[in-house]
Amino acid sequence: MFLVTKDDAFSAFKKLGKVIQNERNCTITAIKTYRGGEFQNERFEKFGIQHNFSARRTPQQNRIVERKNRALEEIARTLLNETNLPKFFRADVVNIACYVLNRVLIKPILKKIPYELFKGRKPNISHLRVFGCKCFILNNGKDNIGKFDSKADQGIFLGYSSHNHAYRAYNKRTMLIEETVHITFDETNKKVQDEFKNTAEDDETKSIQRAKKLQLNRIKSKLQR
Repeated sequence: MFLVTKDDAFSAFKKLGKVIQNERNCTITAIKTYRGGEFQNERFEKFGIQHNFSARRTPQQNRIVERKNRALEEIARTLLNETNLPKFFRADVVNIACYVLNRVLIKPILKKIPYELFKGRKPNISHLRVFGCKCFILNNGKDNIGKFDSKADQGIFLGYSSHNHAYRAYNKRTMLIEETVHITFDETNKKVQDEFKNTAEDDETKSIQRAKKLQLNRIKSKLQR
C-alpha cells in the first residue's frame, strides 16, 4: 500500500487490517513497529490494539522489515536501470517486485512461497510477463477510430492490477496508465526505447508545472482577500 504522506499510515493500517482479518477469519491482537511519528501517535493508541515498539536507534530489531525493504529497493533499482524507465514509475516497479517475490520466493524452512502460506494454495504464474517490455493495447471501443486507423496503441508493461484480473500498461499515445486484458506483449526486446522515456518525462514535467501554477493562483487569491 503506497502512501502520499506519512499521515496516511493509520488509515492504511485500518484498511489492511480489515482485509487480513476477513480473508484469514482471525483477529489482530498486536502489532510491532519502530518509534516513528506515523506509528507512535494518539490515533494508534486509541485504536484498542496492543502496540509494541522496537528500542530507539535499534533498526536491527526490525530486521525482517528492513531486509524486505532492502530487497524491494534493490529489485526496483535494477528494473528501472534495465528498462531505462524514468524514476516516477518507482511505485509500479516496487509493486511488481513485491508481487513477483510473493509468488516465487521459497521459504527455506517451510519450503513454501509467501502466497501459498497466506492463501493456502499454490499461485498460477502463467500470466507473468517481462516488466518494461513493449506491448500493444487494443482500442476495444474506447475511442472512435476511422476505417484505416490503427486499432492498437503502443505501450509499456508496468505490472498487474490489484483490484481485478488485468494488466497495467503505460499508453504512449494518451500518456496514461491503463488497466486492461486486451493487450499483446512483445517480450523479445527487453529494453524500452528512449522515445518512451522522453514522452513519460515530458508528461511528468507538464504535471509539475500545472501543480505549481495552481498553487500560485491559490496564494494570489488568499493575498487578495
